[in-house]
Amino acid sequence: DGKVVASGSDDNSVKLWNAQDGSLIQTLEGHTSRVFSVAFSPDGKVVASGSDDKSVKLWNARDGSLIQTLEGHTSRVFSVAFSPDGKVVASGSDDKSVKLWNA
Repeated sequence: DGKVVASGSDDNSVKLWNAQDGSLIQTLEGHTSRVFSVAFSPDGKVVASGSDDKSVKLWNARDGSLIQTLEGHTSRVFSVAFSPDGKVVASGSDDKSVKLWNA
């Protein structure tokens, strides 16, 4: 909806920010290494994050709770993206693979 911005950080977290005033809304913690990529689902309800810890995490964008951890890459995850219908998450890794996950 354009009201919230997500960022990945070297402190292993995902941060959600108010897009209008820049204030921090919440910090999502659970990765064990830096976060390289974040993406909102098309409906804005889920945030995906990809990390140096080789995982993809799905978060509830409203309350910040962890929905699911997706594991299977053998190296850092540099990119995450949702399909237009929000049913699939794609992740790209330094292991030279792209994986498709049910969201």
